[in-house]
Amino acid sequence: MLTVSSFNWDRGIWSDPSSGAADVSLCIAGDWAPIRAFQPIIENTPEKIYGDLLPMIRSADLSIVNLEAPLSDRGSPVHKSGAVFKGERNHVQGLCVVPFDVVTLANNHMFDYGLDAFQESLDSLDENHIKHTGAGMSEQDAQKPLKIDINGLKIGIVNFSEGEDLTAAHNGPGVMGWDLATVIQTVKALKAEMDIVLVISHCGIEYIPFPPPYVANAFIQIADAGADLVIGHHPHVPQGISFHNHIPICHSLGNFVFYQETDLKFRKLGYMVKAGLKKNAVVSLELIPYQIDSQGLSRLKDQYALSFFQKFKQISLPLDSSETLQDAWHGFLDYYGKKGFFNEISMITEKMAQDPQKGAAMFRNRLTTLQHYHHWKDFMTRMVKGDLDSSPAWAKALIREWLTAKIDPA
Repeated sequence: MLTVSSFNWDRGIWSDPSSGAADVSLCIAGDWAPIRAFQPIIENTPEKIYGDLLPMIRSADLSIVNLEAPLSDRGSPVHKSGAVFKGERNHVQGLCVVPFDVVTLANNHMFDYGLDAFQESLDSLDENHIKHTGAGMSEQDAQKPLKIDINGLKIGIVNFSEGEDLTAAHNGPGVMGWDLATVIQTVKALKAEMDIVLVISHCGIEYIPFPPPYVANAFIQIADAGADLVIGHHPHVPQGISFHNHIPICHSLGNFVFYQETDLKFRKLGYMVKAGLKKNAVVSLELIPYQIDSQGLSRLKDQYALSFFQKFKQISLPLDSSETLQDAWHGFLDYYGKKGFFNEISMITEKMAQDPQKGAAMFRNRLTTLQHYHHWKDFMTRMVKGDLDSSPAWAKALIREWLTAKIDPA
């Protein structure tokens, strides 16, 4: 059974020798968007973007990736709190060349260019026989799980996000938002008819090495509801893995085909998840780490892979108990501190003065999205109690490393 002690932290693998060969192999990757340095590569030589990861993705019976931008030649950018992304319709070739079987759509960028661009994205995916889940032109479509039969194994996929910038579907278009009761009900119903239930969520605080407690606790509830594997992305950096009643939970895969103009180390690292599946069980798990540069992706090997997994163990073990998870979260709140809060408030108010619509969207998102709500609520609670700067040194050190470490010159 998959536990902290049975997982090979030096190699990022686990298998159940008593289960025999898996019936289905599954590959899951993180955020994918044809933007910045990756745009011309996806337009001209899309296979190159995947480097030596491509054979591993192709060898899976089922491959899944998070589509982090509409693929459309239509639409105009919406007013929202963060950056807006859009690929072009022909960028779907970057998905087809693999080919990816499924894309998840519940994220904070699928509606960046409005409903026409979103609908054209759906049309393009359908024309190219790429299945999708997590967003739709109605609340019912957005919340509808994807059901697939692979080699006789019935697999159900639930995809939801925090619905940033009020993009959760409520009586209209949107993503499957953070309604945990609905997610749990969907998982329970799906488990009654499917052999395997996979839950993928786009959530949490960006760039930090640990999930906030509200995310970790939600993932545990989802595992208890019947999920066989829980996957998170959105933070744009790798976060650790935990095991709840033998159910693996990967909190953030980090960036995938998503290029950021930065020399910060952990934004240029990520990992894919390759899982072996049998009826009602994950029988093997392999984490495949890679690095990202302006030319694409390449797998980490030898001492680089070992270094990754040593660091990965450091950010995973605190997730094994509620006490150490709370310590990790407090480490972030202490690192953020009063200075971080004042800087964030100043940035928003300055933006409101310069660009009222953008500034208002930023402030509104802080008030309506769970990641910001929990961040500010818990930070201010620590201030009220006089508890700032009382978190363990290891927690603050890992937060500092994730937020400031630069790419090794070599």
